[in-house]
Amino acid sequence: MSQPAAVSSAVLNAPPAEATWVARLQRWGMQWLRIEVWPQALALLAARLYLCEVFFRSGLTKVADWDATLFLFAEEYHVPLLPPELAAWMGTGGELGFSALLALGLMTRPAAVGLFFVNAMAVISYPDLAPAALKDHHLWGVLATGLAVFGAGLVSVDAVLWWRLRRA
Repeated sequence: MSQPAAVSSAVLNAPPAEATWVARLQRWGMQWLRIEVWPQALALLAARLYLCEVFFRSGLTKVADWDATLFLFAEEYHVPLLPPELAAWMGTGGELGFSALLALGLMTRPAAVGLFFVNAMAVISYPDLAPAALKDHHLWGVLATGLAVFGAGLVSVDAVLWWRLRRA
């Protein structure tokens, strides 16, 4: 029995829909089972949570005593090109917002770049920073750079969203 001429060979040779679903599930499962993925995912999660804790606490401290924060930005921190009040709002908002995104692993790369610049601005605007504190800022900058380069890892909202996008 021959096939009608209207049916193309591509349609006849296409795998069944469930076969492609199974193949996708197998590829996803294989990625989750690779041994090197989990140490990297856990290290990226640790970096994200550490940066979140440092910057979120700093932001909360600024919010807790806003008058002192405004005073410090007016008298101590000399942010270039910005009025002190705007710099205080932007710095505090950046610390709270970017660190919350990092904790979730949502928009991790842009959030890490944002925290990198908040951190860099802190170093630039406060020249009397002690050497020990400067080492902390270097560490935070390196961690933020690593997150900007490598992303959030598998334990993140980014990974779930990316997996769903690829599946669609």
